[in-house]
Amino acid sequence: MTAPEQYASVRYLVDDVRAAIDFYTTHLGFTLNTSAAPAFADVVRGPLRLLLSGPASSGARATPDDAATAGRNRIHLVVEDLDAEIDRLRGAHLPFRSDLVTGPGGRQILLADPDGNLIELFQPAHR
Repeated sequence: MTAPEQYASVRYLVDDVRAAIDFYTTHLGFTLNTSAAPAFADVVRGPLRLLLSGPASSGARATPDDAATAGRNRIHLVVEDLDAEIDRLRGAHLPFRSDLVTGPGGRQILLADPDGNLIELFQPAHR
């Protein structure tokens, strides 16, 4: 697996991880980096890493129902100390859109920008 800090990561919520892997690798020149299908996979093209999260993934479970339609994508920011970031941002009275969710790859929470666009703050699991 390639180090994620080499990439700008974008999470796409998909209904079928295997179909998404096939689409991106067959048609758009991405290469498969890791696969935990049917829940999750990531594909890479240059400096872009697409995180393909199926319905059972922790990334999809964190998404509020009113943001679970087409256009439900968000930027994915890796942080070193998620608890400290949550405390700092709550102290600034910023709106969180999900509870803290933990999965095998790490922990995450969703924040909304002033326009309601979602930002995922993610702390990888220690390996």
